[in-house]
Amino acid sequence: MGFLSDYRATRRDERELGEGVWRRAHDRFKRGLDRYHQILESVRDTELRAAAVPVANDLADLLPRVRAVCMEAHVRAPSRSQDIPHSTDGYLSDVHRQLSRAGNSMAQAAEALTMARFAAGSHAHSSASGMAGEGTSGLVGEPGSGGDAAGSPEQLSAPSQGVSAIQRRSTVVTEYVTAAERLLSEHAEHSPEDCGSHRVTGV
Repeated sequence: MGFLSDYRATRRDERELGEGVWRRAHDRFKRGLDRYHQILESVRDTELRAAAVPVANDLADLLPRVRAVCMEAHVRAPSRSQDIPHSTDGYLSDVHRQLSRAGNSMAQAAEALTMARFAAGSHAHSSASGMAGEGTSGLVGEPGSGGDAAGSPEQLSAPSQGVSAIQRRSTVVTEYVTAAERLLSEHAEHSPEDCGSHRVTGV
């Protein structure tokens, strides 16, 4: 049944997205999203996970929108190669550019989560080491006491720094997807016949 389901999904993708630039733009974004979720599954830090889960949901909500853009672009200008179809004023090239940027930023969001996961692990290790050293000298502020000269706990690099990077990446992804949607909307009056068979090299 799994094979049959995969086969049907592949056939549907070929029908709705084609086999050219629009299909590749969609699949690239989906791979980045899948990667983000894979990394998220391995996050153990509670603060990082609490912040990364809503971002994962926001990014997942973008996938149907990316698919809708790619489907509409394929309807207007079917693609079976790596060349971007010609269009009036070159607006389809702009749509593809925004989709490519969204895919790049999606991959960068996954990379930011990876870095935040490592940072959180290092932070937890450093905190545990600091706690283990408490009381060895018996004086707050001395080496091994776990405190600074003012007597307050040592401030280590927190997972919140990685969270900010992830959230920024997510915002950028959304902006690129929205830009692609806006371009299609602004050129809604262009029928598929307006996009001829002429091809220009992809960027």
